[in-house]
Amino acid sequence: MEQREVVKRVIGILTEAREMQRLLEADLEREDLDAGAGAVTALLNETMPHIAIPDDFSVEEVVAVVGREVGGAVEQLVSAFTLAFTMLAQVHDSGQTDVSSADVLQDLALRVEGGGPDDDDNPLL
Repeated sequence: MEQREVVKRVIGILTEAREMQRLLEADLEREDLDAGAGAVTALLNETMPHIAIPDDFSVEEVVAVVGREVGGAVEQLVSAFTLAFTMLAQVHDSGQTDVSSADVLQDLALRVEGGGPDDDDNPLL
């Protein structure tokens, strides 16, 4: 999966989590909300590689193969969440009260979708 797609999916997960939080704050007794695990599980299933391990591999060989194969996917996911967190933190730390977290995530989504020349400055995209 391309990094742009991973970032867009992470934005969706964070947006959905914020909406669930808002709904729960409005009605603490609410029980009909999905915890968002479906979107996270789907993203993990799509980014994690399928690994075939021969029956005769030792534990050390299995660990090496899994680490090598899964490492890139984990790095991709962490990079996407880090990018979103960094952008949210920058706005928060600057004290901008006229910009919501939803605004920041929407701006990030537009940047990712646009794919302009600014991407060279940001290796996470």
